[in-house]
Amino acid sequence: MIDRTGLAEFLRNRREALQPEDVGMLRGRRRRTKGLRREEVAALCHMSTDYYSRLEQERGPQPSHQMLASIAQGLHLSLDERDHLFRLAGHNPPARGSVSEHVSPGLLRILDRLEDTPAEVVTELGETLRQSPMGVALTGDTTRFTGPERSIGYRWFTDPGSRLLYAPEEHGFLSRMYASGLRQILTLRGPDSQAAHLAELLLERSEEFRRVWEEHEVGVRPHDVKHFVHPEVGALELHCQRLIDPGQSHSLLVYTAVPGSESHEKLRLLSVIGAQALG
Repeated sequence: MIDRTGLAEFLRNRREALQPEDVGMLRGRRRRTKGLRREEVAALCHMSTDYYSRLEQERGPQPSHQMLASIAQGLHLSLDERDHLFRLAGHNPPARGSVSEHVSPGLLRILDRLEDTPAEVVTELGETLRQSPMGVALTGDTTRFTGPERSIGYRWFTDPGSRLLYAPEEHGFLSRMYASGLRQILTLRGPDSQAAHLAELLLERSEEFRRVWEEHEVGVRPHDVKHFVHPEVGALELHCQRLIDPGQSHSLLVYTAVPGSESHEKLRLLSVIGAQALG
């Protein structure tokens, strides 16, 4: 059963504890609000201000799992806080660990500060959970996929268009890398895991995957330098740094170019193109 009073108090408390700079927003000179405004939180949670306001006013319908997950991310809640939110709203909390899609506040704070840098938070199966604006400009919105297509490894073997963003000379290596990574995750998580399900689907649907899978390779690690072929700025040579959250099996991937290089200048151009697209 929903605890409307407790839910409203908890939401107000967390909203007032957050500052604009905590969530990647600019603080206006005349700002007098304690913490974030309701409309700012609503925007972070991808919901209407009216819907969010009614929750703080102890009104409105019982929030769904999806709404609560959005609120938990928008308010940068820890796992314990997220679970508390779900219980206040009358729901059982989602699972933790490798299957969790709740991005930790620490990774979100870093991502919020990377607006001008391509970056993304991904699961161990290569499912994009969050992207920076420049991350979207580089690879497109990869959070839009559903079902098995959410995994970049699955798309690699089933959607030829997914390969257009990567230099052709890298394709053979990337096929080996995705198959190797999936095999290691399957071994770690077991035969009833999502990794096992993806492997079964790919064995049915991709001849190339079957061929690479039979090699039984493990330990094929990503290269530090990735070669992209962007449809508007052309070839890009980007270094990829990875920050891992072991508790959630999530990684923050950050792509940078050597200062003064041609790729660095192309990233600057891409930031202008991306800003115009958002505008």
